[in-house]
Amino acid sequence: MKVSIYPEQHHLVNAFLVMFIIHSAQLGVGVQGFQRIIYMEAKHDAWMSVLLSGGIASIIGFIMVKTLQSYESADLYGIQRDVYGKWIGTFLNLVYVSYCLGAFLVIIRNYIEVLQAWVFPEVPTWFLALTLMLLVLYGALGGFRIIVGVSFFSVFLALWLLGLLSYPLQYINWQNIMPMFEANTMDILKGTYAMTFTVIGFELMYSYYPYIKEKQKTTRYMQIGLAYTTFLYLAVMLVSLGYFSGGQLERTIWATLSLFKIVRLPFIERFEYVAITFWMLIILPNLMLYIWSASRGVTRIFQWKEKTFIWIFSIFLFAAIQFFVTREQINALSDLFGKVSFYVVYCYPIVLYIFVLIKKKVVRKGNAT
Repeated sequence: MKVSIYPEQHHLVNAFLVMFIIHSAQLGVGVQGFQRIIYMEAKHDAWMSVLLSGGIASIIGFIMVKTLQSYESADLYGIQRDVYGKWIGTFLNLVYVSYCLGAFLVIIRNYIEVLQAWVFPEVPTWFLALTLMLLVLYGALGGFRIIVGVSFFSVFLALWLLGLLSYPLQYINWQNIMPMFEANTMDILKGTYAMTFTVIGFELMYSYYPYIKEKQKTTRYMQIGLAYTTFLYLAVMLVSLGYFSGGQLERTIWATLSLFKIVRLPFIERFEYVAITFWMLIILPNLMLYIWSASRGVTRIFQWKEKTFIWIFSIFLFAAIQFFVTREQINALSDLFGKVSFYVVYCYPIVLYIFVLIKKKVVRKGNAT
């Protein structure tokens, strides 16, 4: 396996599109109900956990880019092979591939659960899974540039949903946000930890970095994308804290969707149905990016065709979805993945960066002698 890869020019994307990829990858099923999870840990100071989570994500994102910039045009798969050697590097690459497949499974299964709970209670899981998988396949088989295009439009198509937060603003009781600063440091940190699954997605930079033009501008646009995501989550959290009482927020599984229930338009009665079905356009970039990253990794390891693995992974994931039926099973899957993603997204990049620095230092000393 070559450490650095150099995609053809027509496969590259401009650096400014990174902020759209980052935001679209982070904004997924987590935003539909993250408020309850954070509130149960940090209470009225849950907004601090959101801010802290965004700050930590910015730091980790900076470390990721610095790691990638230590090489000319490498991705995570090439870097791990270079740093750890053939066998350990290949093993860690397969672990990351498994992580991407796990993220795909958790995202699509949670979204199907929302569809079944709110809109289509009688539609079987396999039919909804098949419909979504076909859409994901259509985009992922088109290549990375197609996925970036979907990410770009999904960001703009979701802006009107943010504007609808003005409806619950009319009924906010700001006393619900009080008392502030009631949580101790450990509670706020627990809330930040609980945000892990909600904000993941920016780690996919490890996979698509070689496909970016003007790589020196990557950090700037990545930070813009992360900042916008943090702002959006903060806004949703503050509105939710003001609209719901503490007891209501603890009992409301999908708080963001519940906010849409109060929207009344002359031509539609249940607006949350529109929001839920429209959310498919928001999670599609998530799913496409994760399955593309996984297939890209296996292609790099075994030098086989990328599209072949997209099909293989799609069939495997479609079968895996059928094993998670009840709410308890889906929660267990999400909780397990949340714990794994914390170490993959927040802890491992620091370790990898240290090893890369050591590797570069050893190589420089060897060349000097």
